Amino acid sequence: MAEVHIPMDRPDYLWPLFAGLETLDGVGPKTAKHYKALGVETPKDLILTLPVGGVDRTRSDSIRDVPLPGMATVSVVIGRHRPPVSRGRPYRIEVEDAKTSFQLVFFHGKSDYLSRILPTGARRVVSGKVELFDGVAQMPHPDHILSPDEAGDIPAFEPIYPLAAGLTQKGLRRAMTAALAEVPNLGEWIDLPLLDQRGWPVWHDAIAMAHAPKGPHDLAASALARERLAFDELFAHQLTLALARASNRKGKGRVTQGNGRLRQKVLESLPFKPTGAQMRAIDEIATDMATPARMNRLLQGDVGAGKTLVALMALLVAVEAGGQGVMMAPTTILAGQHYANLKPLAEAAGVVIEMLSGQDKGAERRAKLAALKRGDIQILVGTHAVFVEDVAFADLRLAIVDEQHRFGVRQRIKLGQKGQGADVLVMTATPIPRTLSLAQYGDMDVSVLDEKPPGRTPVATALVSTARMDEVIDHLRKAVAEGRQAYWVCPLVEESESFDATAAEERAKLLRAAFGEGVVGLVHGQLPPDQKTAAMADFASGKTRVLVATTVIEVGVDVPNASIMVIEQAEIFGLAQLHQLRGRVGRGAAASTCLLMYRPPLGETAKRRLMVLRDTEDGFVIAEEDLAIRGAGDVIGTAQSGLPQFRIADLETQTGLMALAQSAARTLLVRDPKLIGPQGQSARILLILLEQEKAIRLISAG
Repeated sequence: MAEVHIPMDRPDYLWPLFAGLETLDGVGPKTAKHYKALGVETPKDLILTLPVGGVDRTRSDSIRDVPLPGMATVSVVIGRHRPPVSRGRPYRIEVEDAKTSFQLVFFHGKSDYLSRILPTGARRVVSGKVELFDGVAQMPHPDHILSPDEAGDIPAFEPIYPLAAGLTQKGLRRAMTAALAEVPNLGEWIDLPLLDQRGWPVWHDAIAMAHAPKGPHDLAASALARERLAFDELFAHQLTLALARASNRKGKGRVTQGNGRLRQKVLESLPFKPTGAQMRAIDEIATDMATPARMNRLLQGDVGAGKTLVALMALLVAVEAGGQGVMMAPTTILAGQHYANLKPLAEAAGVVIEMLSGQDKGAERRAKLAALKRGDIQILVGTHAVFVEDVAFADLRLAIVDEQHRFGVRQRIKLGQKGQGADVLVMTATPIPRTLSLAQYGDMDVSVLDEKPPGRTPVATALVSTARMDEVIDHLRKAVAEGRQAYWVCPLVEESESFDATAAEERAKLLRAAFGEGVVGLVHGQLPPDQKTAAMADFASGKTRVLVATTVIEVGVDVPNASIMVIEQAEIFGLAQLHQLRGRVGRGAAASTCLLMYRPPLGETAKRRLMVLRDTEDGFVIAEEDLAIRGAGDVIGTAQSGLPQFRIADLETQTGLMALAQSAARTLLVRDPKLIGPQGQSARILLILLEQEKAIRLISAG
């Protein structure tokens, strides 16, 4: 891929912000280590760590003017010191404000220190929480003790920052004051009309205002200073993605244009007519492949929307053009499923399709690799085993990655490099809310399958308490006697395959006792690959009628005769996962059922999740609800998802801001593709400031 070469030299005036934290007042090497727990390693990180709360420290004449218990900031005259009379008792100091007297209380107080900072007869301004103890007003361990001439340093509303072990508010504020003194005035990267329209302050002022809130309203995400800083983060991220997209489009792709002959054969062999959404996606992909730019497209489809057919049509474009295609899935089970689904269709078109997995060994593997290198294998389906160095293609034109969120960006790039300028199509069966889609896949063009193919039956979903387990087993016994098949999914006991396996094995034992030995199959992550494959094959062929499984079956498993899905302890699964599991049934002509078994009592959130699932089968509605309930980090699993980690922006509540940032980033690049104009130069500074140059280089390296 051709890189967008944008020099990223850090200007001198930014260096202080990227120095070590030890350059700040009161931060030594030991304290600097404690800051790492907050993700803070430089003064720049510190200034982008905004207050999470605030304390009202408005001056009062007396604690009598403050509702107790409550915060008070008052001027007092120091009275008698009363050191503890026995171990474990507090040190008390009597003080008097304009209207009444009260006590300052110190546990483990040192007499010489307290006599020095609070000498009897002196006037001090103290600020802290006042409470009544045995009818006496007390202020334990005041937050501030200052002489009257220093008291102006106490803000009327004092910001509270997030802390980690070893850090204090006082120490952090001292370091923050030093860091804020290093903040330079920077040029403006936001379009001036947009800045005026939103009423946002310039960057320097926004930083200052965000760290000096006047009240709780200034801590809200909608406060102008915070909103502007959130926009900056989203804008830098979208600019990175837009640069990657521009770079990708300039990237040396290849014109891959088919004559439609093989695709026509497949369409004629289908027992149904593809949906409008499928035909639209097929056209979009074929059009992309026919251009000299390299395709980088995301195919989003709900459970059962028919992505497999779209994928095959894309692979056939590559074959029609005289090249090869590869489709990669995250697990052997899923790769095998894709292979089983694609094989009859590919054969109907007279196309050679093979599967390669880690299970291929010795002579068989060597024969497949040689055929692939000669070009005799036209379509290859595999797991990540296709990344291995010795896998070489004669002419790879298209790489398809299924369930992208389980792969890293680097793996995607590596796959694309197997072919000179191969087009890349990424597929996901997890409908992604618009905000997350913009955050995660903003560099890609998107095709959405939002219609269900004919023949998919609606799935009736019901909530059942675990107390009714015997009824569920009876219901299942009747269904099995009628020739139907069922999945029984066991809960994730904890993030451990061995625990999950135990749960599944126990349940299989119980069901075998109820239905007889040969009726119940078992599949979980701990089984050797050949046993997993055999268990799936027995179920697919109808040899076993009930398949007990962990979430290994979540994605892509296709057994049309299976019409019942039982999910145990459904309340502990995420919405997207429940939706995926339910999508394993409703693939045949029989009326299908999904039973969500839960352990009462249900918490509010769990109840809301299960009700959403009961009430709709629309994956996009479910995804939006999931985002609202769980938040962005959990919806896809941030560690795997490639979702950016923002310090200020909030993906759940600032959907509109993300879309605005994408539009602003793309507009700027259309006007100034090399970022050399005044606004473009300022945008470079933003990318450096938010360390997005790393992302530009990573994505450009693709």
